[in-house]
Amino acid sequence: MALSRNIATSLVLFSLLLFHLTQAEELMSFCGAPSPSPQAQTIDCGEACQGRCKLSKRLNLCKRACGSCCAKCNCVPPGTAGSHEYCPCYANLTTRNKICKCP
Repeated sequence: MALSRNIATSLVLFSLLLFHLTQAEELMSFCGAPSPSPQAQTIDCGEACQGRCKLSKRLNLCKRACGSCCAKCNCVPPGTAGSHEYCPCYANLTTRNKICKCP
């Protein structure tokens, strides 16, 4: 009886550990954190910034700022504006005057 109780407890603890690891991996991929693989994958900043800046009135300025932010963060939020929660690094970059640097 005690042996089956120990096995059941071990199975429950193992399943909780597995669930926790799965949730942590999903959170890392959602937040844009680098993958644990030896080679971090890089995105095509030119293409990503082209999509981000396509509605901008100052296209060259937008692409230059976006490219700089993308190079530092290796991510660009989806859409043409907002959505900074998908790339916290991109959202936290500021100019010397504490203005958001990234479009």
